Amino acid sequence: MYTFSGKLKTFSIALMILGALGMGYGFFTAPKTVEDVKETLEHSQNSHEAKQVGDHDVANAGHASDSKESHSAAKEQSHLEHLLHQGQNRPWTAFFIPAFFFLMIAVTVLVFYSIQWAAQAGWSIVLFRVMEGITAYILPGSILLFLFLLASGFHLNHMYVWMAEGTFDPASVNYDAVIDGKSWWLNVPGWLMRSFVYLFVYNIFRWMLTRNSIALDKSGDVKIYKKNFNLAVIFIVLFGILELFMSFDWLMSLDPHWYSQLYSFYVFASVLVSGITVIALVTIYLRNKGALPFVNDSHLHDLAKYMFGFSIFWAYFWFDQFMLQWYANIPEDAAYFFPRLVGSYQLPFIGMLILNFVFPIFVLMDSDFKRIPWFVVTTGIIILIGHYIDIFQLISPATVGDSWFIGVPELGSLAFFLGLFIFVIFNAMTKVPLHAKGNPFMKESEIYHY
Repeated sequence: MYTFSGKLKTFSIALMILGALGMGYGFFTAPKTVEDVKETLEHSQNSHEAKQVGDHDVANAGHASDSKESHSAAKEQSHLEHLLHQGQNRPWTAFFIPAFFFLMIAVTVLVFYSIQWAAQAGWSIVLFRVMEGITAYILPGSILLFLFLLASGFHLNHMYVWMAEGTFDPASVNYDAVIDGKSWWLNVPGWLMRSFVYLFVYNIFRWMLTRNSIALDKSGDVKIYKKNFNLAVIFIVLFGILELFMSFDWLMSLDPHWYSQLYSFYVFASVLVSGITVIALVTIYLRNKGALPFVNDSHLHDLAKYMFGFSIFWAYFWFDQFMLQWYANIPEDAAYFFPRLVGSYQLPFIGMLILNFVFPIFVLMDSDFKRIPWFVVTTGIIILIGHYIDIFQLISPATVGDSWFIGVPELGSLAFFLGLFIFVIFNAMTKVPLHAKGNPFMKESEIYHY
């Protein structure tokens, strides 16, 4: 049985405590009134730059403005209120990004785990307990994310603009005909119910698959193996359907005027390569601790090969979305790419492309490098940073606009969720033996050599 290292446990708890304090600081220091926003602008080094930021943010939100015209008092008030909402969104955005990122890592590990069952793969059986341990985060991660979604649905933040009062009311000054046309789907009750369904499906299939896997160890009954085969096939199909809607509901609807048929696949590719990378990092850690004696360099090589392959897979969808905007100059796509290509998100947008595609294609191309643990760990950490930035640039432009900043709230939220993730997955691995001896393909996995 694996024993949770005291140092690692202390480290994870310390991250959670410091992270919780950082998140609390973010909510406490968020602007409460328009006067707070005015005071912040007055302390800016250049009042002209501050005004430009406000004007650009309002333009991003869909409110027409003309810098050549003098601002009326009403328009200035509207600008300040918009900046107020962005400032209040900052701690919520800082919470949402890691909440979504780590939950989807666990969910895509469950997808990868299910693929191994459905394919009746032999090489990966020695890694099953690692995957099952990582998926243990799905339950606490789901609870925290659903609390965020409830807060959004009950108007405790301004993350989703389509939830604003009057958006669907033609008599309101906030009426938006484009969003109103999507009201059959974008409505709070339906949105929350669908979100619950997504999370429920992830949790129930995780529970059934891992329960059967552990039962297989005790009985060795091939019927249990066949049952998990069937469950895995069903889950893969369900996930493929639900992920399409989930990406639209949770991420794309942050900017409801924009749409892309590739978006769900792009999001899936980003979190899938992150999930496989986490499997590799946890496997290397446990092998170094002597907890996975049957894991050899060939298993590590295959994990790194998947890291490389799905990095290319992600880059394919990135280029497809970008190419359509560049070639056709579609207005909806142009509005999405403008803040990312030439606006204040240019650095993270281009930076994550280098980290997620250029870097892996150079360092993981060589087969020998895939067998070197420290090399895979270093590459894996850089890939995870790159895809975390990817999720950041998917969410932040629509919620905080040009007001984004990497500070205490952002680092605190990341620390909290990272600490919770580490604590949950390694604690889960202490509950069962890390050797899935009941699986009929275990011998093939033990002697696997590539």
